[in-house]
Amino acid sequence: MPSPSVDPKIAIIGAGLSGLTLALALHQRGLTNITIYEGRNESLDIGGAIMLSPNALKVLDALDIYARLRPLGFEFESLDFRQSDNTPVDTFEFGSFIKYGYKALRVYRYEIIDILHELVREKEGITIEYGKKFARVISEERGVTWEFSDGSEASASFLVGADGIHSQVRKHIYPDLEPRFTGAIGVTAAVPTAQLNLPTNYSTPVTIMNREHGAFVISQQLRDGSECLIGKQRRFQTDLSKQGWVEMLENKDWCIDFLREGAENFPDLVKNAVSDIPKDKINLWPFYVVPKLDTWVSRGSRVVILGDAAHAIPPTAGQGVNQAFEDVYTFAGVVAALSKKGELHQTVLAEGLRNWQAGRQVRIDKVLELNGMIDKRRMPKAVSEGKEEEEIGEFELTWLYDVDLEQMVVQWAAPKVKSWNPCSLFR
Repeated sequence: MPSPSVDPKIAIIGAGLSGLTLALALHQRGLTNITIYEGRNESLDIGGAIMLSPNALKVLDALDIYARLRPLGFEFESLDFRQSDNTPVDTFEFGSFIKYGYKALRVYRYEIIDILHELVREKEGITIEYGKKFARVISEERGVTWEFSDGSEASASFLVGADGIHSQVRKHIYPDLEPRFTGAIGVTAAVPTAQLNLPTNYSTPVTIMNREHGAFVISQQLRDGSECLIGKQRRFQTDLSKQGWVEMLENKDWCIDFLREGAENFPDLVKNAVSDIPKDKINLWPFYVVPKLDTWVSRGSRVVILGDAAHAIPPTAGQGVNQAFEDVYTFAGVVAALSKKGELHQTVLAEGLRNWQAGRQVRIDKVLELNGMIDKRRMPKAVSEGKEEEEIGEFELTWLYDVDLEQMVVQWAAPKVKSWNPCSLFR
């Protein structure tokens, strides 16, 4: 007889983009015993706008999020690179309705969070508990039990760490691992698009490169494009504490001076952009990375990390949050497929999660390779040793944007062990 279907209790640490989307993906797959735990006392709504490409929008569409989100964002298809005299260098495709079914979308992070919360509230079987800061895993015997910073405990069939690059859940798998500061920071602001006085038919987003002052980024946002993100990044050798970074962000005059530095060496639209910068629209963030991990799954197969907790992707190709959405959607598919087959025995589960991670790592590695290629293209054309630099051809991005995630789920959720006791799933 086939094993009965079970509905495991799934706990998610982190009520950010990954955690909330994961809950919705699991629920859509028929898993309805889900609790999200968030260390903060309210909804996480920090940060500016983010770029979503077709691979992520396909996920959001499948979860009935895209239709609500699309009216709030600015749609575009490509990112232009220009030299400091405004001469075009090349273009990077971010989306295409004709080729992939979606244009790229730039939308504020908090607006996505608001929609995710709205959808979660509509689902019976998903709850969120705020003010519950994860501390440590106690046991992985027939499930997982963990402790919060207030001393209270909770148990579930799975514990998923969707708690970002500074993940506390990751410490259960890698107790001594700390994210590495890359020695770079980014400063951004939002200003009215009209302030830039953009030339006729001048498209954004655009990255304007300067040998001495680096690159200046401009990207329209809001549905009508009436606002622009402006930003720069720079080397910064000192790795500050969390409080140190907060204090640095609070020094708005320093941030403004940084954005204005060298503006006279860029086109007039850059000088216009930094002429009046609202202090309440400034963001600063340090860039951290996580080394490639051997596993995203604990030895007992009951604790899993994903998104930024499992892999750090530099923002070059704009794929950080997009790959996190791929993570949660495929993870939900694999777990649900095994659950419906009654195959959540630890051995089978471990195999399914190994398949999932291996497949996801292939995607992550290709994105990192793409990042390196884009970085190379961003360099201005130059003459070296009497020869022009080798031209780099156009990118072929079908593999990235036109991905079949459902087929991946089918391949990864193919366990070999068929006989087990379903009671072993629970404590």
